Amino acid sequence: MTHEQIMEKVQQIFREVFDDDSLVITDSTNSSDIEDWDSLEHIALVVSMEKEFDLKFDLKEVNELANVGEMVDLIASKL
Repeated sequence: MTHEQIMEKVQQIFREVFDDDSLVITDSTNSSDIEDWDSLEHIALVVSMEKEFDLKFDLKEVNELANVGEMVDLIASKL
């Protein structure tokens, strides 16, 4: 699966979690870019990504992520 294919799925997850069909994310998007992105929404994002891609993240891995691009790279490394 390519970076772009993963990004498309991640984009859809963000739209579902934040209930905003117009939300556009990029590799550099981070929690300060989305007003409603708090710790609970972060957990919802991680759980949704684990389900969508059928994988598990370590807490340490998730805590080290700085932006969406790093999340996509982490997903790619686990597929």
